[in-house]
Amino acid sequence: MSTIFIVDDSDTNLATAEEALENQYNVMTIPSAAKMFTLLEKVTPNLILLDIEMPEMNGFEALEKLKSNSVWAKIPVIFLTGTVDASIEKRGLDLGAAGIISKPFSIPALLEKIKAHV
Repeated sequence: MSTIFIVDDSDTNLATAEEALENQYNVMTIPSAAKMFTLLEKVTPNLILLDIEMPEMNGFEALEKLKSNSVWAKIPVIFLTGTVDASIEKRGLDLGAAGIISKPFSIPALLEKIKAHV
């Protein structure tokens, strides 16, 4: 079973995504990018769902750090964001994101986007 990290500072978003995915994937919910990097030392997921707007380290910074590591660079990252506009989408894709999903997300759309990358 594929492992998916869900990284978001919102407990509600973590719970919603986990509930939508837990029957098909091994889901690990993580409340911050810093904790994600600690867990990455032990577990390599098949995909990361990453919130853009988080305290301490935002999603863009986290993606840059992921892409700078030869092992982690290959993990597909899909951004989750409540603010989607062309500049945010372009920046995410330019940094190497596999896609962007707006919150609140549609569960069928989320599942389809994940299937395309796992």
